[in-house]
Amino acid sequence: MRTVPGRTDRVVVVGAGLAGLSAALRLRGAGREVTVVERATGPGGRAGRVERGGYALDTGPSVFTAPELVADALAAVGEKLEERLTLLPLETTYRAQFADGSHLDVHADPDAFAAEVERLCGPGEALALRRYLAGLAELYRLQLTTFIDRNLDSPLDLLGPELITLARRGGFGRLSRYVERSFADDRLRRLFSFQALYAGVSPYRAVAAYAVIAQLDIGAGVWHPVGGIAAVPRALADAAADAGVEFRYGTDAELEVDGPRVTAVRTSDGERLAADAVVVTSDQPWRLVPGLRAPRRPVWSPSCVALHLGVRAELPGQAHHTISFGESWRGVFDELTREGRPMSDPSLLVSMPSRTDRSLAPDGGQVLSVVAPTPNLDPRSGGNPQLDWTTLGPRYRDEVLGVLEQRGWTGLTDAVEVEEMATPLDWAAQGMAAGTPFALAHTFGQTGPFRPPTLPRRGPENVVLAGSSVQPGVGVPMVLISGRLAAERITGPVPR
Repeated sequence: MRTVPGRTDRVVVVGAGLAGLSAALRLRGAGREVTVVERATGPGGRAGRVERGGYALDTGPSVFTAPELVADALAAVGEKLEERLTLLPLETTYRAQFADGSHLDVHADPDAFAAEVERLCGPGEALALRRYLAGLAELYRLQLTTFIDRNLDSPLDLLGPELITLARRGGFGRLSRYVERSFADDRLRRLFSFQALYAGVSPYRAVAAYAVIAQLDIGAGVWHPVGGIAAVPRALADAAADAGVEFRYGTDAELEVDGPRVTAVRTSDGERLAADAVVVTSDQPWRLVPGLRAPRRPVWSPSCVALHLGVRAELPGQAHHTISFGESWRGVFDELTREGRPMSDPSLLVSMPSRTDRSLAPDGGQVLSVVAPTPNLDPRSGGNPQLDWTTLGPRYRDEVLGVLEQRGWTGLTDAVEVEEMATPLDWAAQGMAAGTPFALAHTFGQTGPFRPPTLPRRGPENVVLAGSSVQPGVGVPMVLISGRLAAERITGPVPR
């Protein structure tokens, strides 16, 4: 594994999102002098928070998995997860709601989950579920140490028995076929393949290896951090500050380069921070790092409209997380990734964390986050820059709420008191390429060693990258891992 040459005593981390905080904790734990520079007024990055009218709205990720990664980051400075954060396991990790009116509650307990599947789909599918979950766990174990939780400098790094085993298991075939071979019921096929959108690709294009995404939520379980997901970066930042990491909030960063190295980071406040190494976590790092090139012929993930609501309604009977499937399936993926238009029959992820955590909403109210996948703004990635989201956004918001009303969230529209909405234009204004918060799609050519590495070969030799645009990829667990991988480019590998 390549590492940063020369001295690395003083490190500046640009960005106080989950990747930057993960890196900062590990660097500080390894004895480095660490300063974090963040343009926002507090930590969190994409895991943002809006508080208004008694409602606390998480404006970033809504599903929290793999808490062991947060525990690992805190342990780097001698902290314990349970002393910084309260996590509540969700007995029902998801409710899958289908167009035929049926629903399926996904349980963290495999026996309860199998009983639910048997109730809806019959004993044969319940048996298939048990086999599939066991296979997912093994597939995840196989991939974690070989393909995910390590720095990769070359495709040759993958050579070994694990690669052969993955190929024999069909990991390089199509995800849709992999799932179809496992289940006869179309509802289960959808449940175990929609996660491909987390990776930025249709399940009809994703490689079967991405079935492991389901292991993180369906197989291993989902938690709710008390105080909302924004409590996670706050806990990491507080632990880092107590360990001696310094933070500069509300300021932009500019790299000062002398020869092959960055020598300092200058803030827009006029401060000069001397640096032996720099970790950059921005979505388009080539805009900040001199000499760093953007990816050639990038394929960007679909974008989304994210609607965050505070509503004065009880909305009884709804789950913490609901995947609301439309009747159309393959057609909506074509709309998103080929035709460049919003889903005509949308499948939606709806989260209502106030069902579990009443601190997020006033009495009689609920907090909801609704994520509707949409095309991005890059026509080369199947997106559509011609969509006028300034005009379309409010209309699409009304359409999404109308769909939810029809699917059981009765009275939702008239009960909205607080509202935040983000469209592809908003993501682009925040500096996200192609107007998508999901970064580079996990196509075969942008996965593993083919994804930008944490230590680029071009640009200053002491600049390391972290975040969703580099290895290992998109999502809360992946960016936490990327922070660890970035730190190890500076400190050297840490035994695990």
